[in-house]
Amino acid sequence: MVGAGQAGLGIGFALRRAGIGRAAVIDAAAPGEAGSWMTTARMHTLRTPKSWPQPEYGHSELSFRAWYEGLHGQAAYDVVENIPRTVWAQYVAWFGSTVNVPVRHHTRLVGVAPASDHLVLRLAVTGTDGHVDERVETTRKLVLATGVEGTGGPALPPYFRALPAELAAHTGDRIDFTRLAGRSVAVLGAGASALDAAAVALEAGAREAHVFTRRAELLVHGPSRNIGRNVGAKENFHRRTDADRWRAQVLAARAGRSCTQESMTRASAFPGFRVHLSAPWRHARAEGGKVRVDTADGSHVFDFVVAGTGYQYDPRTRPELADIAPHIALWRDRYEPPAELAHEKLACFPYLGPGYELIAKEAAGFVGRIHVFSAATSLSFGIPAGDAQSLATGIPRLVDALSRDLYFEDQDSTAAPGSSGAPAELGSAVEGAVAGGGAWVEVQGAGADE
Repeated sequence: MVGAGQAGLGIGFALRRAGIGRAAVIDAAAPGEAGSWMTTARMHTLRTPKSWPQPEYGHSELSFRAWYEGLHGQAAYDVVENIPRTVWAQYVAWFGSTVNVPVRHHTRLVGVAPASDHLVLRLAVTGTDGHVDERVETTRKLVLATGVEGTGGPALPPYFRALPAELAAHTGDRIDFTRLAGRSVAVLGAGASALDAAAVALEAGAREAHVFTRRAELLVHGPSRNIGRNVGAKENFHRRTDADRWRAQVLAARAGRSCTQESMTRASAFPGFRVHLSAPWRHARAEGGKVRVDTADGSHVFDFVVAGTGYQYDPRTRPELADIAPHIALWRDRYEPPAELAHEKLACFPYLGPGYELIAKEAAGFVGRIHVFSAATSLSFGIPAGDAQSLATGIPRLVDALSRDLYFEDQDSTAAPGSSGAPAELGSAVEGAVAGGGAWVEVQGAGADE
């Protein structure tokens, strides 16, 4: 499994509960830095109710409530309205150590290739001396729990990519906001992460933080992509027709992702906060150590610019998937919408099966050995897997699919049913595995955001 954030740890625990003991979790980050809670997440509190079940997989003694009350008492839990982000990070760390999911840190997936009845993975492992060694391991199943980046990465306008790194960043980057004290900052986009970035800049002493949005209003009350509060939708959205799912997500995308009232209140507490409505950017360029931005409301100069422009999920843009991406079916390969509902960005999402598995474009059965549990699921399932809202329904669905596939594959193999022996081709992949029988599953990546 690629990813040791809240989703990866929750899946690792659930796999063991399902009898699939030989599952490995890898993460490119150092211990304590997996996921986003202590690195790129910038909200003060989670945006989901504290009472929602999360990675505990039905075991209430492992819930946030049980952990928090054990430390602070029931009365303290009762007065918590929304869980503080850093407190949630502490809980996730406690959960991982308590359920004892082994994680190999400093380990990045750099390539995937098919073999006869498994996948061949190329891993880059960074040692304590900074030296990077490449290893080759095999797995029968691969779960990509790679958070908000999913199967793609930041969605940036071409002119933004051309800006020097010292003058620009994406909200998904680690930004040293202390460098912006006394300086002017511009943020492109008006979602919650964009407003949070503006607020952190101001809290760090920035003189001004300007937020630019193409919309005529900051808070959007139109169709929402967030169906997390609707249990029926979480369980059944993926069962709707392709036409229904596509239409719902296109309308939500066109409406735009609204910032939260909390993010707006936080940023607007500073006199240097500015909002530019109906002001999309047309171009940005470096000029004299600053950035000149041409927008619908004129030309502006800033010391630093931040893109709160979200992410794209085209597997063809991920280096580790480059060799197999031509075989992965995208939504454009499975559904042709009417012209009035065309949407190029959504068309490049991976088309997923009911167990979060990738679907092959043609006769390439190995593609189904890869399951996506990240923000890239949002078109197929209505919500981004890995977010807190997805775990209670998503993890059981994923584990059921993995267990089903591995069991029936075993029935067709030459090994005796129920055998826990490792196939010879696993090689060094056995190192670091959880003790126990069953199939080998690899989980990798950066953990998911809320």
